Amino acid sequence: MERVKQAWIYCAIDAPEDTHDVLKGQFRQLCDYVEQMMVETAGSSSDCGGRPLPERPGFCHFIEAVTERKANILLVVNRHSLARSSLQLAQLQTMAESLDVEIWSPQEGRIF
Repeated sequence: MERVKQAWIYCAIDAPEDTHDVLKGQFRQLCDYVEQMMVETAGSSSDCGGRPLPERPGFCHFIEAVTERKANILLVVNRHSLARSSLQLAQLQTMAESLDVEIWSPQEGRIF
């Protein structure tokens, strides 16, 4: 039996605050992408600032949803919303595989 695809919308910027409504634009873009993918939306969260993923409250909400089996797809505008270095991306890929999570972007398609 194929599992239901449940997407979590995650918006993030490096700036300490969103003075130009960038997060709102990301959210709109990802909502459109959810419709194109024809999947359910499980929830959404966002973060400002350049903290590592495990320290971001919005990303932690996604992980909670995954562990509660409420989400199995993470949607981001691009991979830079999650990580900047190759090492961070490799760690993210390992985490995604261990949690059986897919990561997608409207700009890049399936990231992991």
